[in-house]
Amino acid sequence: MSLSQAKIEALAPDQGSLAAAKKLLKLSGWPTLGDNGAGLVWGECQGSGSSPYRVCVDESDAGYKCTCPSRKFPCKHSLALMWIRLEGKARFSPGETPSWVSDWMSRRRGPNSAAPSAPRASMAAAEEVVDAVDEKALARAAASRQRSRADRESSILGGVEELGLWLSDQIMSGCSTFASAPGPSCRAMAQRLVDAKAGGLAVLVDSMPSRLHALPDAARSLAAAKELGVLHLISQAYVRQDALPPALREDVRQAVGWNLTREALFEHPLAAHESGDWRVWMTRSEVQPDKLRRNEAWLHSEDRFAVLVDYVPVSTGASSSGYAVGEVFEADLVYYPSSVPMRAVLARSAGTRVEAPVAPVGPSVDDAYDAYAAALASKPWLGDHPFAFSSAQVRRGDGGLYLCGSRTALPIARSQHDAAWTLLRSTGLRGAGVWNGTDLLLGVVDTDSGVWTP
Repeated sequence: MSLSQAKIEALAPDQGSLAAAKKLLKLSGWPTLGDNGAGLVWGECQGSGSSPYRVCVDESDAGYKCTCPSRKFPCKHSLALMWIRLEGKARFSPGETPSWVSDWMSRRRGPNSAAPSAPRASMAAAEEVVDAVDEKALARAAASRQRSRADRESSILGGVEELGLWLSDQIMSGCSTFASAPGPSCRAMAQRLVDAKAGGLAVLVDSMPSRLHALPDAARSLAAAKELGVLHLISQAYVRQDALPPALREDVRQAVGWNLTREALFEHPLAAHESGDWRVWMTRSEVQPDKLRRNEAWLHSEDRFAVLVDYVPVSTGASSSGYAVGEVFEADLVYYPSSVPMRAVLARSAGTRVEAPVAPVGPSVDDAYDAYAAALASKPWLGDHPFAFSSAQVRRGDGGLYLCGSRTALPIARSQHDAAWTLLRSTGLRGAGVWNGTDLLLGVVDTDSGVWTP
């Protein structure tokens, strides 16, 4: 059987078709599934009309046919039938090939293709016809994907232009006015960005009010100016992406909302591959405005850091990354291409064990902050970044707690003040957290009296 997940994804005209096909995998929507025992499968998929759509697939070369009126090739029904067959969870009833399937095969391979006494030369010719049809189908699918990408590029540019006007309006009104009630305006702009297929920008805009409201009133105006500035920077970088270095161009496309499939990531020339024993030192889970839960597992291996990110619908109830702090496993990681590579996916993992949490070894707070500044210069919309430190002390100041070095003081996230006050009694702290340019979320800290975790 030539069907594979990679083959199905390659045939799909766009990611939207794959997502639509996934919704059709429920077997209740397929009253009929058949198999001739020789690589030809068919099914009837119940659509919105009274009559089901008839779908057939030739497994030998991933040829397909569907009676739906879709102008995408292959359509979601054809992709879904391939997917159902590949998963192997459904029972395809053996039996006589329906006439509508036979007619398609006859038109596809020629009228004499089924004749048992066909000479060898005719069979070879029929195979050439199949190959030619398959090549044409693949070429059409590739051309359709290219058109879809071009259409999305145009749509995103339109959304970015509207975002620029919106940003100008907020600056003209004043950051203080905007920060006092950002919700309605942000929601409207985020919806427009969703319509423009710029999902990454939409999440940044839609989640801005919650980030601003988490700050003290006096700090919101400045934070709003920074947030609006980052959006302006990303949008203008996207408009000028062809002039950017390749790694930074990948950064801005990911920030706007373009995604890489797992297979494309593994083959990307800028994707770094790292192997070793990886230790989980922090996990985090938060719900985004788009009703997806973002689960993170922060890892380190010697002097390398990585974060595994998984998105799941809130409705599934999954509220964690599935990893535990202290968990250690041997794995191969592939990093998303970036000027500051951090997010990664597991290519292979084995030998998981759970140990007591241990803080990564880091430099002084001052040197760690200098390293962060260098990363920020490489990727100006850096966002969350691992911050490993040593020889530190936690002190009170300005109504909050700060992680301090000799010349650097970073505010600790207000959500951790109740737990982190115990660190005030220790000196020479070593640990790690996530710094976003505004506050530090501590993950694990080694103290004189043991390991501290939130």
